[in-house]
Amino acid sequence: MPPGPLMIDIAGTALSRLDRERLRHPLVGGMILFSRNYQSPDQMAALCAEIHGLRAPPLLIAVDHEGGRVQRFRSQFTRLPPMRRLGALWDQERQAALEAARAIGFVLAAELRACGVDLSFTPVLDLDYGASSVIGDRALHGDPCAVAELATALNSGLHRAGMAACGKHFPGHGYVAADSHVAIPVDHRRLEQMQDDIEPYRRVALDAVMPAHVIYPRMDDQPAGFSRYWLDMLRGDLNFDGVIFSDDLAMQGASVAGDIVARAEAAWAAGCGMLLVCNVPDAVGELLRRWRPAPDARRCKRILRLMPRRTLPRDEALYQQGLQAIAALAG
Repeated sequence: MPPGPLMIDIAGTALSRLDRERLRHPLVGGMILFSRNYQSPDQMAALCAEIHGLRAPPLLIAVDHEGGRVQRFRSQFTRLPPMRRLGALWDQERQAALEAARAIGFVLAAELRACGVDLSFTPVLDLDYGASSVIGDRALHGDPCAVAELATALNSGLHRAGMAACGKHFPGHGYVAADSHVAIPVDHRRLEQMQDDIEPYRRVALDAVMPAHVIYPRMDDQPAGFSRYWLDMLRGDLNFDGVIFSDDLAMQGASVAGDIVARAEAAWAAGCGMLLVCNVPDAVGELLRRWRPAPDARRCKRILRLMPRRTLPRDEALYQQGLQAIAALAG
């Protein structure tokens, strides 16, 4: 069964009968994990193994696990620093920052992959303008060159551990103060004023991209994830050929598109290949009943490219380097 376009979640630490039924649905292609789904590495490994065993090819299992305040699994995982600390190290010693970024990326991915998780939605490519509380210290730096180089190094570590890289939130969420989880952010800048925000997407090789639930009315009246203007730019001007993930369609920033089915249709029509629907099980049920997108083999192939090799790369030296870098940044 080819992967479907929906990435959904579950309520607990084990699969219910309804969870199994939904994860086997042809419209589903992945599952996103949250802190509520985690008890221990052994429990998570068993859960991921069961999810992967539900169908072939296996579902993609993802998590938001960036570091700092966005780290879903903490007990028996290395506590990752907020990425802004890599930016601070960049200001002091660039080569040390790049080496630390690569090693930390390896630790991040290796620990997740050891539990069966396929993908973390990282790195954050938003610039730190000092305005956005929801981005804040999740941003690597305010300089697009620093963001691009640090993200490239971080991605090198992710790839060394066999994990793909997903840049977010295209074309940039760092300038606006509103939090798209609970509001509809609007960025009134002109396109020429946003070139620094877009620059990391020109320079960083990415396997996936997540657009922002932000409206840029000078270019389009729809949030970027529902906008052909922005997603055509990503595919055309920026030559991106990976997976475009919608941000969570249950967020307030997505509400401009209508009900959950209208949101899914808008994101799919704009060009998103996998749509996140989180923390709204009734809405997932409605989508599975009512939404009937046309099959798209190209989008399916892109999703399959994100699946890591099942064998885990071993690089104890790089892992230890990452732990040392994390400890230094924490101090």
